[in-house]
Amino acid sequence: MARSRSARRAEGAFVIDGPGLVGDALDAGVVLESIFVEASALGRRDIEDLVDRAAATGAGVWELAPGALARLTDVVHPPGVAAIAASTSSGVDRATSTSSMLVLAGVSDPGNAGTLLRTADAAGFSSVVFCAGAVDPSNPKCVRASAGAIFRIAVVIRDDPAEVLDELGALGYRRIATQVDAARPYDEADLTGPVAIVLGSEAHGLPGGMASLVDEAVTIPMVGSSESLNVAMAGSIICFEALRQRRAV
Repeated sequence: MARSRSARRAEGAFVIDGPGLVGDALDAGVVLESIFVEASALGRRDIEDLVDRAAATGAGVWELAPGALARLTDVVHPPGVAAIAASTSSGVDRATSTSSMLVLAGVSDPGNAGTLLRTADAAGFSSVVFCAGAVDPSNPKCVRASAGAIFRIAVVIRDDPAEVLDELGALGYRRIATQVDAARPYDEADLTGPVAIVLGSEAHGLPGGMASLVDEAVTIPMVGSSESLNVAMAGSIICFEALRQRRAV
């Protein structure tokens, strides 16, 4: 399940590995279906506390032989405990008129996507929308890179990014995309209201036709010789500029 997107979707569940992430999930009220712990880890107080907390919510508890967790997760040396949680997806209409969100339209690297989840949570965004071409948010590397943010922020899974942008426009969102050759610097754009920051593929930008569906394109001015920034870094800069502007109002 941990390694296969199709298996995670078929089961409607995903794997959470490590005591830190399992604890984050429990703190966020995520319902765990099962928790797995290797017998060699049961003497650790932090692991036993997690098992007790998960069991109290109704999760099944499974004790495994040493090394067995390596078959459940994609970690070579799992840290003694893992859990299975049901996959969830919110709708774009969950957002309110005062919130902002990220729309990932082609962000395929799980580390970048997880970092953007973490950034969105830290910058006070309401949701992150994963459209066709984006990585599965339940990818284990994405879950780990989110540092628990995936449990605290609304995650939306949609296919057609054009439909998402149409819906957001109808809800009153200003749809702002990052574009290397855009004329307007990002810090000159008004990010104080409900905005949807649209991020495309690091290599190819927004999918064909999407540029015409956004309200504005902005760029991050650079003075060095690099042509562009890593998409997670670019998205983080825009998110925290939005937070800076909101705090100044």
